[in-house]
Amino acid sequence: MDQFHIFSPATVANVSCGFDAMGFALETLGDEMIFKKNNTQKVTISEIEGATLPFEPEKNAAGVVAQKMLLDAGADFGVDIRIFKKYKPGSGLGSSAASSSGSAFAVNEFLGKKYSKLELVEFAMLGEEAACGSLIADNVSAALYGGFVLIRSYNPLDIVSVPTPEDLYVTVLHPQIEVKTEDGRKVLPKDVPLKKAVAQWANVGGLISGLHSSDYDLIGRSLEDEIVEPVRKLFIPHFDLVKDSVLKNGALGAGISGSGPSVFALSKGKDQAEIVAETMDEVYKNKGIEYITYVSKIGNQGTRILS
Repeated sequence: MDQFHIFSPATVANVSCGFDAMGFALETLGDEMIFKKNNTQKVTISEIEGATLPFEPEKNAAGVVAQKMLLDAGADFGVDIRIFKKYKPGSGLGSSAASSSGSAFAVNEFLGKKYSKLELVEFAMLGEEAACGSLIADNVSAALYGGFVLIRSYNPLDIVSVPTPEDLYVTVLHPQIEVKTEDGRKVLPKDVPLKKAVAQWANVGGLISGLHSSDYDLIGRSLEDEIVEPVRKLFIPHFDLVKDSVLKNGALGAGISGSGPSVFALSKGKDQAEIVAETMDEVYKNKGIEYITYVSKIGNQGTRILS
């Protein structure tokens, strides 16, 4: 095929306790992209809808990934990219990762699936570096693998897919403000007390165990962040009120999606996830801040071809 229309999912990274080491994909929210093969041996970006992003391929996450892959493969063709953003960059929902992952996936299809999924993550990380200054794997690996992922190691890169309980849903509150990833990283503590580190490790272990065993209560008890949330929540208006309210109304747990400003909450069942969305709405509707809420099942398929 000379053209692919793909879906690249939004993602929640960190998942409270798993800073830079865990993430998951959403099933219903994400970007769409169209890739068309050409004979120019160049990467072009001909259309971008839904966001103000650079058209120069060397400055665009999707363009950077495509250029690197075609060069590495010694390809004798080029690619034109059209990007249709369905949610706002700077949301904490992996906007640049959706572009990077979508590009890695589509170019690999043109190359006859030359690269493994792990290698695609490594290419997609280059897009993340171009977009936010860091070679981060959590969002792009969740987008490419689907479901929950654990980045067990960065050197060498080692990604583990984690089972997703059948009835696990996510609700996301996205205040229409921007928190840049680099700003979110600037406030991170340079040193972590051993007691907090131990608590964090235990919560990651609990979360992984809960996902494997479909123990929803254990999943909820493990969604505690001792290190990052206390400093990053200051960027998010009314974070504590949102979190307290959704927990009182049946959410398993809640936290910051990526570096924010989006807040996510996990629930057992779609009906409960909808109740959580209504709770978020009650908190935010009279606060003078524009916002959007999303309800989605966990996206086990990840980046995929639509047509």
